[in-house]
Amino acid sequence: MPGISKHVVSHASNSARTGIPAVWMRAGTSKGLFIHEHDLPSSKDLWAPILLSALGSAEADKRQLNGVGGAASTTSKVAVIRKSKIPGFDVDYTFVQVAPDQAQVDMTGNCGNMASGVGPFALDEELIDIRVFNNNTQQILVETVHVTPDGKFCEDGDYRIDGVRGTASPIQMTFIKPGGSITGRLFPSGAKQEMLTMNSAHTPTRFIVRVSLVDAANPFVLVDSSTMPAAYLGSEPTSPLSLAIIEEIRVAGAVRFGLARDTATAGRVRGTPKIVLLYPGGRKVDTEGRVDEVDIEVLPFSLGQPHPSLQLTGAVCLGTALSIPGTVARDLRRQEAAHAHQNVSSEQQIIMIDPRMSTVKWLLKHPNGLMDVEARLETHENGETSVESVSVFRTARRLFEGKVFYRL
Repeated sequence: MPGISKHVVSHASNSARTGIPAVWMRAGTSKGLFIHEHDLPSSKDLWAPILLSALGSAEADKRQLNGVGGAASTTSKVAVIRKSKIPGFDVDYTFVQVAPDQAQVDMTGNCGNMASGVGPFALDEELIDIRVFNNNTQQILVETVHVTPDGKFCEDGDYRIDGVRGTASPIQMTFIKPGGSITGRLFPSGAKQEMLTMNSAHTPTRFIVRVSLVDAANPFVLVDSSTMPAAYLGSEPTSPLSLAIIEEIRVAGAVRFGLARDTATAGRVRGTPKIVLLYPGGRKVDTEGRVDEVDIEVLPFSLGQPHPSLQLTGAVCLGTALSIPGTVARDLRRQEAAHAHQNVSSEQQIIMIDPRMSTVKWLLKHPNGLMDVEARLETHENGETSVESVSVFRTARRLFEGKVFYRL
């Protein structure tokens, strides 16, 4: 079973405050601290108390009033950066998810949105250009950004991402060979899709959900929403009952992934795997009256709550799953295409590079809008398809720099 990096601190003392240099940045649809690794203890085991105090979670205050955290999973994050010691890489990046309502940090997975700020941070801190090694997943990220004449990150531009007001310069985030980020396999259970039988404590009878367990950029439980039990379908996604059912499915998926030996163990690590409900796509009209042909619609969850948009690693995972026949995501996309009024097929979105290589573009609908995903595929002699890379565009903004204080 993969190692789990998890630390719990029960309270913070009233010792004198200590400050370390830090930058607060928006990266994609997340916000968090960006810190040089050399400003933290050499052992990662000693990071937890410092980061919990700095973000305001040391006392398990869900408002994080005694820290800089924003009282939500998307605004309670840390990126730890160092100049890479690995040949061929510019910087190493470690992601830390700080729970906004518990004295707990999680370093088991990556955050793609925070990763989109690594390149801009590295440029502004003169760490170098931007080939990134993610320590959490041991995977490669390549960031393409706009720069000013003096070599700094250029924030200004006309690119817009749903979930963030205004425009900025685009950051192309490319995940190289995203499959097997934590488990070492794209489909760790050995199946492209399967049925999970749930003996739920929150429904009168057991139920069965259709899922794909996909490990690409992060492990995700991708659920066919039409197979959710009546108790979930009859209540709001934010209701305690709905969230409890979602968590039951997530922890059952964790066991099938091989990330935990049982559901009790899986329930103690809320960040990995993640879970997303999938719905057929179709024509969607935005608030400005524009019509888009969406490939799939998603409702993601993060740390037990609905996610306001979509994790960037979720977009990478979905882009991967949509590109491979036999997954739940691909089946729902094909179902949508079969019932569409227009004769639009996946093949019409594919750009051929050579007989073996191709690029396919997908459009995802999430709670805050749309997200484009581009997957580069290789077709092998046996007819199987592998995903060589997945790209998503983000924006980022440096918000303040100085010292963040903590107490131990």
